[in-house]
Amino acid sequence: MSRVIPLKPARAAQPVAAGAPSAASSEAPAFTVSPPLSLYIHFPWCVRKCPYCDFNSHTVRDGIPEAAYIDALIADLESSLPDIWGRRVQTIFFGGGTPSLMTPEALDRLLTAVRARVNLSPEAEITLEANPGTVEADRFKGFRDAGVNRLSIGVQSFDDRQLAALGRIHDTREARRAIELALRTFERVNIDLMYALPQQTLAEALTDLDTAIATGVSHLSCYHLTLEPNTPFAAQPPELPDDDVSADMQEAIEARLAGAGFVHYETSAFAKPGQQCLHNMNYWQFGDYLGIGAGAHGKLSFHDRVRRDMRHKHPNAYLEGAARGDFVQDMRAVGVDELPFEFMMNAARLNDGFHIDLFARHTGLTLDRLMPRLLEAREAGLLELDSGRVKPTLQGRRFLNELLQRFLD
Repeated sequence: MSRVIPLKPARAAQPVAAGAPSAASSEAPAFTVSPPLSLYIHFPWCVRKCPYCDFNSHTVRDGIPEAAYIDALIADLESSLPDIWGRRVQTIFFGGGTPSLMTPEALDRLLTAVRARVNLSPEAEITLEANPGTVEADRFKGFRDAGVNRLSIGVQSFDDRQLAALGRIHDTREARRAIELALRTFERVNIDLMYALPQQTLAEALTDLDTAIATGVSHLSCYHLTLEPNTPFAAQPPELPDDDVSADMQEAIEARLAGAGFVHYETSAFAKPGQQCLHNMNYWQFGDYLGIGAGAHGKLSFHDRVRRDMRHKHPNAYLEGAARGDFVQDMRAVGVDELPFEFMMNAARLNDGFHIDLFARHTGLTLDRLMPRLLEAREAGLLELDSGRVKPTLQGRRFLNELLQRFLD
């Protein structure tokens, strides 16, 4: 069995892995009520691409065509309205890239267009990802006035040596200033923090964590640095802590955060009570999300199928497609035999698990598609199944890959 590594925070801009489909089935999903719906908006530009990053992000070279990109996003949304007509959007998430490179005026124009076109919940959680830096931090008030009510700051470390090794453009001073300003501007703030960094010790990882806790933020995403294919770090790997040290870091981080009053509600997510990220919770519960913007992925449920699609990935290709009214690069129906794995790929990451009825509601399939494998996983000590609630055991959380393999065809 392979130990699970808490991955970077999930974004709809990234594909959700699926097992190879087995023989075609004539069965089709049947939905009586649509799953909750979120909106993901991808902003693909960064000041500089980090050597560990495999997200769809592109270094700014000749300026950002901001107005043209906002026009394209609005047109993309309009072209998608028939797929979500009448459904209420519960959350919006601006991911990237670095969405905080947008001007507040552009963001305000985009959110105004969204409100005019979709049934947006008055209490909608609207999250913007931001990187620390003086110029971006000065924009926080404008983002709040535009409607953003949750900020996620990609700090990664409070150690200047590590920030340099990770290719980050900010330093510790800028990170602290951005967090301080964010907490004065937004009710809800998340910090992204990585561990198992190049030559990092357990003491250094915990110092980073203690610094993050001391800021007073209500949410932390703590994830293990992984060497993703087709990145500079994969081509020239830095010296990383070994598996045992990394596991010690994971366990110590979990314990330290529990002692500080954070609930470990998902593999890499920790929140003060009531401060969970609602957008990501919808992902983990296999809810629906419309993804717009360069490279954005979406997952939508219709009365008889579940569909995944992806927008044109490169910003230039996306803008060229927008001029033709052509936004989608790839679209496919998710096979019935794939749905149990795709559901568990998300729901099994929730430490408190899920009620078993969620499977039928969010996949459109009958429970007999899932139950035999749940029972097998329970026998293997990877799941608890009690009073209709499915919950990974400690062993199941530690060896999540082994658990998920049981749902592959």
